Amino acid sequence: MATMNFDKILSELYSSQSVQPLLCVAIHAGPERRMEYGTQLVPDYKNRGIKAALYNRFIFDELLPMAEEVYNNGSRFMEKAFAGFSLGGLSALDIVWNRPGEFTRAGVFSASLWWRSLDQDDPGYDDEQHRIMHQQVRKGSYAPWLKFFFQCGNLDETKDRNNNGIIDSIDDTLDLIRELEAKGYQRKTDIEYLELADGRHDVPTWGRAMPSFLQWGWPGNK
Repeated sequence: MATMNFDKILSELYSSQSVQPLLCVAIHAGPERRMEYGTQLVPDYKNRGIKAALYNRFIFDELLPMAEEVYNNGSRFMEKAFAGFSLGGLSALDIVWNRPGEFTRAGVFSASLWWRSLDQDDPGYDDEQHRIMHQQVRKGSYAPWLKFFFQCGNLDETKDRNNNGIIDSIDDTLDLIRELEAKGYQRKTDIEYLELADGRHDVPTWGRAMPSFLQWGWPGNK
């Protein structure tokens, strides 16, 4: 967040009355993030994400209660959102989807939605069966209050496993959006998709997308 000058982004949005007042908490991404992030109910095919359940306990048992006690006088916030970048974006979506009573919005930036239970080089691999987050949405329940913001960049990566001319990160994101639509969510009211033609898998790109996310989620009185 320091690298993208998040404090400046927020200050400028406040000055122009483009967003409502927010409390923003940034979690340090440590060396164990490949084990702590991911999908809490099942690790990927390399057993990454095995500490995701512990990370969730930290969020719900420590971080949120502390934020409410210290910054909101012990009261619950009007609403809460969770956002993340790359593997953190997958983790954010997983957290919101599995605890919908806690959140209203998910911010999913260049997310690792390829996260899979079987190696894509395995002859039995199938996008429809082995992408873990897509399966969670397909098998999950519709929570009508949830809203979703997705961001991708055309330069996020170069991989194109199905050779359709679209990079995997965009394919995986659009497929996830289709799963949400099949569940009952509407593109016009519940889902925002931002695709940056020159967007890369890096902090400057996510910093460019951040104002769009904040204004989408909490528009001000401008």
